[in-house]
Amino acid sequence: MLDAAAIAVATGAASNVLAYLLQGRADTLRTRISAIFRRGTAQEESHALRALAEHAAGLEQRRVTQAEITAQWSSVLTAFLTAYPEARADIEALRSSTPPGMRTVNIGSQHNHGRGTFIGGDNHGTIRVNGQEER
Repeated sequence: MLDAAAIAVATGAASNVLAYLLQGRADTLRTRISAIFRRGTAQEESHALRALAEHAAGLEQRRVTQAEITAQWSSVLTAFLTAYPEARADIEALRSSTPPGMRTVNIGSQHNHGRGTFIGGDNHGTIRVNGQEER
């Protein structure tokens, strides 16, 4: 039985599997998955790579949901980590990596003062409509 930290590692890695697939980085991910599953049997590696290809295609064709992919990879990685505890470092590396080209989103606010028309955010001051000042 795995401890909570090991399960969190597998779950985090499964989330990154999805992130790589959503970014169209299945080839990069294939190399990482292959490195992890080489610790097991050739058949386990083959199954993992086949599942990866199926999930990439299924996601593209909208046959599987993001939640299904994450849940399946979480299960696969947890089972593999149970059988091969020495794979933890490789799985942690997948968990801590992010696909190249991941964009971050910055959320801010806008606060405007003075005269004029402002698009978005708060408006303070007067606005001229047809030459007349209004509040």
